Amino acid sequence: MVGLAAPAQAAGAASATFTKVSDWGSGFEGKWTVKNTGTTTITSWTVEWDYPADTRVTSAWDATVTNSGTHWTAKNLGWNGTLSPGQSASFGFNGSGSGAPSGCKINGGSCDGGGTPTDNPPSAPGTPTASGLGENAVTLSWAAATDDKGVKNYDVYRDGNKITTVTGTTYGDTGLTKGTTYSYAVTARDTADQTGPSSGALSVTTPGGGTDPGPDPGAGTKVKLGYFTNWGVYGRNYHVKNLVTSGSAAKITHINYAFGNVQGGKCTIGDAYADYDKAYGADQSVDGKADTWDQPLRGNFNQLRKLKAQYPHIKVLWSFGGWTWSGGFGQAVQNPTAFAQSCYDLVEDPRWADVFDGIDLDWEYPNACGLSCDTSGAASFKNMMQAMRAKFGASNLVTAAISADGSNGGKLDLADYAGAAPYTDFYNVMTYDFFGAWDAKGPTAPHSPLTSYSGIPIAGFNSEAAITKLKGKGIPGSKLNLGIGFYGRGWTGVTQAGPGGTATGPAQGTYEQGIEDYKVLKASCPSTGTVAGTAYAKCGSNWWSYDTPATITGKMNWTKTQGLRGAFFWEFSGDTTNGELANAIHTGLQ
Repeated sequence: MVGLAAPAQAAGAASATFTKVSDWGSGFEGKWTVKNTGTTTITSWTVEWDYPADTRVTSAWDATVTNSGTHWTAKNLGWNGTLSPGQSASFGFNGSGSGAPSGCKINGGSCDGGGTPTDNPPSAPGTPTASGLGENAVTLSWAAATDDKGVKNYDVYRDGNKITTVTGTTYGDTGLTKGTTYSYAVTARDTADQTGPSSGALSVTTPGGGTDPGPDPGAGTKVKLGYFTNWGVYGRNYHVKNLVTSGSAAKITHINYAFGNVQGGKCTIGDAYADYDKAYGADQSVDGKADTWDQPLRGNFNQLRKLKAQYPHIKVLWSFGGWTWSGGFGQAVQNPTAFAQSCYDLVEDPRWADVFDGIDLDWEYPNACGLSCDTSGAASFKNMMQAMRAKFGASNLVTAAISADGSNGGKLDLADYAGAAPYTDFYNVMTYDFFGAWDAKGPTAPHSPLTSYSGIPIAGFNSEAAITKLKGKGIPGSKLNLGIGFYGRGWTGVTQAGPGGTATGPAQGTYEQGIEDYKVLKASCPSTGTVAGTAYAKCGSNWWSYDTPATITGKMNWTKTQGLRGAFFWEFSGDTTNGELANAIHTGLQ
């Protein structure tokens, strides 16, 4: 009887939607989002779907995923099964093959939440019109949408990114850059929070012009480096043009383009479509010119080429590895000369050689454990960097992202970072992700503490300890960049306002559990305190830690007193649309 009743009760109570987050040719990352669409709390969920025989799940997180042949089943974990009305939970997985999911069921019912009363989404609003256009502002107006139950509000998008939600049919956008083209569109939401189709797009160009020359690119300039992710062009809808419209392009010195892969002992393409094939329309192109079907280079690489034409002070490095793709380094460094040759051949491919000014190696972690464990030996990192310098020469930059584990006997003591330093222009010390909700029950702790503090969960897990250890190995401060996260890490089920509290699991994030962009947290969970040079926030039962413009200013002052080369951040799309965190780094290092 229970088996018969549960599907009927659940059919109208939940929905499940699938998103392909990224696709790198040989595999992909998928995400399911489960939402309680009913009026009562659900205490568990099960998502089922079918894949073609050539497509399968290879690993998963935030759910238990099993299969019987081509039929796949995902069940919630202990901490994310209970959903209040309107609440959502997500789980993700890596997969192989090219098939799409079909036959989806959620708790035995239709994944579209079938069985609920009909409530049609709203219509598209009218295409926006512009008035009051100035160098830094414009006023938008549009015709109202219609809906069978009533329109609640409107989401306003600039260059594909939602910038605000308003209840009326006008909006004044400010903080724009003169001589810049922007694209605007609007969608409507009804009283059930359903979103309708987008309006037509309005393209406006602010008066004025002339490209900001940016900071002095001379040798004495502090490094101000940001990571740009190739997968950001998908779900995050973040493109190279956003560096211009946010004002960040004029305030940085370097871009690390992430990531290229390391496979079979070689540097390889990470995402061919995003890297050099995706066609950009005029509205999303850096120079306002659309790609053509027959041009030899498109995608992010071509947009970076256009960016460098406008901001010639920016140096672009191709970064290889990262958390997900570091597993190939151990094999590659068995023949460092051949590995370096493969990387050089790829970075200096004639199709895009002018785009890149060097290479960045993001090995997490040599002779230590990250997503997988490496046993290639303490000298492997030095051998790799020496081979890279020999191949890329003095005219190219050769850099690396390295651990910030300042504990005794930790990751910084397991590889020869000092021996590699002479071959390296600078190290990006990853002084973030010290603590997070992978420790589901806490204690809560800031993920990017500048210094130690009373009650810190692990000694040596702070920026000052990492920089001190590296300097102690003989690496000068002029080769070290301090890392800043443009995101927060958080827990839920927390009652204590300050750090050190217990939790029940990771807080809900937009893309994954326990992590959220600064641009979201700034409004949804404003800072309520500071500790060890960074900020934290307690809102409801959630506890987040993240950097703000104020704490970044403090960290940049510390960077200067330590004689460091500069700072870098992960990553551009976590910032606000006007680039306030990138600006804090820029002004703080002046």
